[in-house]
Amino acid sequence: MRRVNEAVRQVLSEAVGELKDPRIGFVTVTGVETSPDLRHARVFVSVLGSEDEQRESLAGLEAAHGVLQGRLARELRLKRTPQLAFEYDQTVERGVRMTQLIDELAPKDE
Repeated sequence: MRRVNEAVRQVLSEAVGELKDPRIGFVTVTGVETSPDLRHARVFVSVLGSEDEQRESLAGLEAAHGVLQGRLARELRLKRTPQLAFEYDQTVERGVRMTQLIDELAPKDE
């Protein structure tokens, strides 16, 4: 399943960059979790920008899920093409927040 998830992530990363929807901003596909029966795939994305831009990008990705599924079907010869569901990945934000907290607590060298 790890190889399937990685292959789906790579194809979607390329395909998202080629979408022409103006709602979709700077989006990075950070991970994919495919169900064992290949019917569903949760696609985790990170979006650079404000909360409004994040919502708009997710709406644009949901609108383009048919195009993205078609691309998956063409490039990956899977038994089934999974139904895509996009979710915002907060791990990048959490990492930045943790770094800020550590920097605040670290003693200042003078």
